[in-house]
Amino acid sequence: MEYTEALREILGKNVIFDTVEKIPYMTDASAFNGKEPIAVALPETVDEVKQLLAFCNSNKIFVVPRGGGTSLTGASIPLENFIVLSMAKFNRILSISPADRYVVAEPGLRLDELNDKLSEINFFYPPDPASSMAATVGGSISTNAGGLRASMYGTTKEWVLGLEVVLPDGSSMITGGRVLKRSAGYDLTALFVGAEGTLGIITKAFLKIWPKPEATGRILAYYDSIEKIGLAIRNIKASGITPLIAEFLDRITMDSLNIAKGMSFPAAASYMLILDVASTDLSIAGDLEKTANMLRDLNPIEISITRDPDEMARIYEARKGAYSSLLKVRKSSSQRVIIGDVVVPASELPAALKEIAGKAEELGIMVALFGHISDGNIHANIFAEPGNAESMSKEEEFQKHLGKVALEHGGSVSAEHGIGIEKKDLLLDQEKFTSSDVAIDIMRKIKQAFDPNGIMNRGKIFD
Repeated sequence: MEYTEALREILGKNVIFDTVEKIPYMTDASAFNGKEPIAVALPETVDEVKQLLAFCNSNKIFVVPRGGGTSLTGASIPLENFIVLSMAKFNRILSISPADRYVVAEPGLRLDELNDKLSEINFFYPPDPASSMAATVGGSISTNAGGLRASMYGTTKEWVLGLEVVLPDGSSMITGGRVLKRSAGYDLTALFVGAEGTLGIITKAFLKIWPKPEATGRILAYYDSIEKIGLAIRNIKASGITPLIAEFLDRITMDSLNIAKGMSFPAAASYMLILDVASTDLSIAGDLEKTANMLRDLNPIEISITRDPDEMARIYEARKGAYSSLLKVRKSSSQRVIIGDVVVPASELPAALKEIAGKAEELGIMVALFGHISDGNIHANIFAEPGNAESMSKEEEFQKHLGKVALEHGGSVSAEHGIGIEKKDLLLDQEKFTSSDVAIDIMRKIKQAFDPNGIMNRGKIFD
């Protein structure tokens, strides 16, 4: 096989050529199927990453970086003439400084493992995508991942202080660093957050960490309309309370959780609200009651409050497992649940959801809706049959409408899943809608400056 000896010289045993062993690296959590890569590289050192990229750059071989393989838009699958560069062996915490509020971690470290370690000193790293059990530091940076706690803490970009990066020609640089603020020219760190591996390979990350809240409580409220949930969140935030978590789930999702996890819900409820309040030990009871009273003003079907850690953990894991639970209500094992991800201003959420649900009804497809209501993030989970032309045509039409609704309500075609392969056309639609075609041109010029031979994750974000 061409390049075999050269790759073995660079990587030793840390390279896979066997077709069967390469199969897990040809797909990710999206509905896309990749091509068989030339090889799968699993480097152990930064020097190996440098040598590999320099070799690929010289030979015009394309490289797709891979973390946990949890991309929902096809960002981590190989296309034609690709090498997969898995960062799985870069999985260590290098240092933690609670006094300086940072941790230095390698990109292959899984987010749950990072937080397990930080929990020992009563700190945490706030970004928490639903896939945090498998999602990695590098992958979450590359997609600017969000999660349930984004309501209070924002997305990944707020928590990245600096990066060590290997560039496509094999050179390396450090952007940012260990301090919580700096003003020193262009923010190169920000360029790599959300770049989906198109500019270089992250080999080290300097991340901001935060003390865990002193006390938290959870409120569950059920309503007959999403409008009431939207009004409730607006009133709560206007009162000065920022929810730690504010999630909504529709009836389809509740029914799937009932089947998958044995959870029960009021029969009359169309929507469920999960809302967490973080406060001090002295204030938590009062803050929970104040919040619950605002929810009661909108006549919920049922409402409950808990501070029991086990019960809160059960509900939290159920929400994070909502997608996998939907798989239990598929009509066939070949049916897929394809996740749409858009965002609108929170005040626009009720109107946007009504339009989205109307389109699903018009097309005659099943779509489960849930998401992060406090920041207007909607996940539309579309039941579709890959290989069935009519089914996939409807899925594509629905996704396009989903993006259109987001734009018309002042939002974005992607909230936290990135662009990958799936949303390249939607990104172009967004730039046209906002009359910002120049933005794509600038992105292309940035790509050209970093990667003149176009080897890094070619075909993702834009062609």
